[in-house]
Amino acid sequence: MPIKAFSIHGHFYQPPREDPLSGRIPTESSAAPYENWNERILHECYQPNARLNNFAGMSFNVGPTLLSWLETRDQETYQQIISQNQVNLKRYGIGNALAQTYHHTILPLASSSEKNLQVYWGIADFVHRFGHAPRGMWLPETAVDYETLTIISNQGIQFTILAPWQADRDHLDTTQPYNVSLPGDKSIAVFFYQGMLSSKISFEPLSTIDAKFFAQYELAAHYHTDSSKGDQDQLVLIASDGELYGHHQPSREDFLAQLLNGAGEPAGLDKTYPALWLETNPPEETIRIRERTSWSCHHGVDRWSKGCACISTDGQWKNHLRSALNRLATALDGLYFEALYRHIPKPRVLRQRYIHVLLGEISLHRLIAEMESHPLPSERMKVIALLLESQKERQRMFTSCGWYFEDFDRIEPKNVIAYAAQAVRLAHLATGNDLSSQAISDLKKVISPHTGLSADEVFREQISRPWDAVKHLPF
Repeated sequence: MPIKAFSIHGHFYQPPREDPLSGRIPTESSAAPYENWNERILHECYQPNARLNNFAGMSFNVGPTLLSWLETRDQETYQQIISQNQVNLKRYGIGNALAQTYHHTILPLASSSEKNLQVYWGIADFVHRFGHAPRGMWLPETAVDYETLTIISNQGIQFTILAPWQADRDHLDTTQPYNVSLPGDKSIAVFFYQGMLSSKISFEPLSTIDAKFFAQYELAAHYHTDSSKGDQDQLVLIASDGELYGHHQPSREDFLAQLLNGAGEPAGLDKTYPALWLETNPPEETIRIRERTSWSCHHGVDRWSKGCACISTDGQWKNHLRSALNRLATALDGLYFEALYRHIPKPRVLRQRYIHVLLGEISLHRLIAEMESHPLPSERMKVIALLLESQKERQRMFTSCGWYFEDFDRIEPKNVIAYAAQAVRLAHLATGNDLSSQAISDLKKVISPHTGLSADEVFREQISRPWDAVKHLPF
């Protein structure tokens, strides 16, 4: 008998909210009655889903910046998430958790170097927390191009998940995985989630009241029954934000628990997850993808670059913000490489491996000793540490949430500016070169269409705050 299986994928993610100077999340009044949005979503979503054992039954990824916060804020929930992946790892030899690139950067808008770094850091973070290499990787907003797929494949990733409209094919069978051909006779597997069901779960609350009804009358209707395909094993994959279950839709963590624990059995549906499915159902067909596309915007990646009609007709500020931060990133990279080439033969590798310092796996002294045979004086070590921290902030300033919403005058874009200011401050302390003037000039063009707030105002406020750099250096 052919197998009819289903998998629920939850993408759990929150942007970094920490103040770059204090390392703490400021009070966010819009999250009341909780202190900030991380706290609110923790109580509404992460805790109840972990207690219901939902992370063991679904396919999931948790963003590294969220896991980092969870580890320090709620060790019990953090350990439950990790251990629920371990249950499947011990039972099947394959975990159900996917990695995610580190800072939720929209990768098709990033340089090759940025892509490689974000993928490397995301994999390193996953291995550090889950204790094994990831087979799959979630791409932020599922934004994709061939270079991104090549990079994740080169770093050992076997599959990813995309939206059906990201396939370069009009008639797509989403019950089967596909191969995507890559340079060098390589390929990567891609699962395309079922669009209609994923949309219903995400945006139609009435669809998620009764898990048994959903399984029998919604889910079961999406398997092939005709003779040409009905004899194949089929997987229906549903994907959504993980915060849907309890935060966006209250009490839907209970719906999810019921769906994962037997609701599909009367309809003859088995529960699985993509990494396990690939073991017995490898792709048989090859497909092309539509580059620079995403799951949350049908205008490609315009939402995070120049604005699109999805949410606003006045998104010019996004284009200016992208241009300003791209120019700043180039200048910051120039300072980093100019200073480090004198002392470290491979500064790009050092920057990649810096994640192991941030994760506490190795000291900065030890890392540099492994890459430079001659001991460096303490003042030179301080310069390197400052520049590496500057590069961390330079990566963080491209987190996608800075461009996601319709207006600049929100928490998320302001945080992006705060990280940019911190990157400039650290580079100035390290090299004596101050990039503030150019950044301020470029950011003057970034103006909220609703309140008139400009990004240069936010940058000036951030860059002028007092701060003791030495206390925060990682050595």
